[in-house]
Amino acid sequence: MDAARHPLKVTVYSDYICPFCYVGDRRLRRLAERFPLDITWRPVEIHPETPPEGMPLERLGYPPEVWEKMMAHLGNMAAEEGIALAERHFTTNSHNALLLAEAARELGEEVFGRVHEGLFHAFFCEGRNIGEAAVLADIAVRAGMAREAFDRALADPRHEDALRENFVSARQDGVTGVPTLVINGHRVQGAVPLANLLLLAEELVEG
Repeated sequence: MDAARHPLKVTVYSDYICPFCYVGDRRLRRLAERFPLDITWRPVEIHPETPPEGMPLERLGYPPEVWEKMMAHLGNMAAEEGIALAERHFTTNSHNALLLAEAARELGEEVFGRVHEGLFHAFFCEGRNIGEAAVLADIAVRAGMAREAFDRALADPRHEDALRENFVSARQDGVTGVPTLVINGHRVQGAVPLANLLLLAEELVEG
């Protein structure tokens, strides 16, 4: 198979409040430097019950020892990808952030890319609450969206429909958590090492 002519089809299921999705996104970028990828973004909301004003991380219900190990592992992975995580004590509702991402996709890859990175960076590196409309508006405008376009984005029923379609697609693809990649039909769950992604891509290209 000619990799230059036949990009790997990748569907990405992720949420902007998932730190492992941020790590996975960086690894996907590095994969894209080695292989041509045709990426379909499918943002899915993992904690719709969380209020937009945020809630303490303790309310997620992880035992302290499990949380400590998970955060240590996350910190190591983030450092490997050049992500400087801020100290954060809250999580938030990502629904409007996902609507913004859906709207940004309609404006082209450049705007979407800036919004996409901006949402992750604001939440995990700056500790800002991406559940708040003012924060989202700032991210959108900095990414090149007009303020009027941002206001319309959150009220557009098409973007709500897209999120519902993403949820259905996730169930059909057997997704049980994020991040999940589906690469040419092969499901990869979690922020797996880049070496694993490269190996899979090599096998798919050669096959």
